[in-house]
Amino acid sequence: MSEHPHGTAGAAWLRCFRTRPDSTARLVCFAHAGGAASAFRTWPRRLPDGIELHAVQYPGRQDRAGEPHIDDMEAMADAAAAALRPLLDRPMALLGHSMGAAIAYEVLRRLEDDPDTTCAHLFVSGHPAPDLRRPGSLHQGGDAGLIEDVRRLGAIPPEALDNPTLRELFLPTLRADYRLIERYVPTAGAPVRTPITVLMGEDDPEVTRPEALAWSDTTSGAFVLRSFPGGHFYLTTHETQVVDAVTETLTGAAGRSSTALHGGRGLTR
Repeated sequence: MSEHPHGTAGAAWLRCFRTRPDSTARLVCFAHAGGAASAFRTWPRRLPDGIELHAVQYPGRQDRAGEPHIDDMEAMADAAAAALRPLLDRPMALLGHSMGAAIAYEVLRRLEDDPDTTCAHLFVSGHPAPDLRRPGSLHQGGDAGLIEDVRRLGAIPPEALDNPTLRELFLPTLRADYRLIERYVPTAGAPVRTPITVLMGEDDPEVTRPEALAWSDTTSGAFVLRSFPGGHFYLTTHETQVVDAVTETLTGAAGRSSTALHGGRGLTR
């Protein structure tokens, strides 16, 4: 894995599983609640040489396990945005799944505070538009409620959920992430300038089609919805198709092969 391209200040936050020094664009990925940078470790082999992937490593997990968790959206987005600013020397796209979609959106808003900064694209997956978010209180309850919700969504293998030793390892991270996303209040302001593509599973219980289409109100740029078979973690079971769709968008092919939406349907694989 590479060091941060412009020094060590953001090195803790980013993991690059395959460096591509001659790449012409960067894709920065944000994982779901309870997830980590490793959620995207297999993506680089499916991306063309022109796109270099960086995955955000939230504090409190994997090689950052010794650091305190961040359970506040403003603090998380501020720190992640600071880590990403040095990467803007090349076109940069952001992609987030579930909780990561909300974080990516908030990071984008902070990057766009600079009027000269425009990201290449924002991909949001598995999360309603910010104004239609679903506040919750699972982070205030017992461990059983958290475990049941994760079991429902399929985020963690059942054998890990049923293992008391493993549960003790991931429950603090899970609770902090649920606290962050269940208390999330979107940043107010004008729509972002960056084009947005919504990715969603057709059977995802966490986001309906109208909730996905409502992301169109958050951007003054182009908007596309692309759906795939599967539930909340469709992007794991259909990784090839998802990465292909992202690649097509970033290389310009998607504009020729799919439909920008406010009521129609984008390319479905």
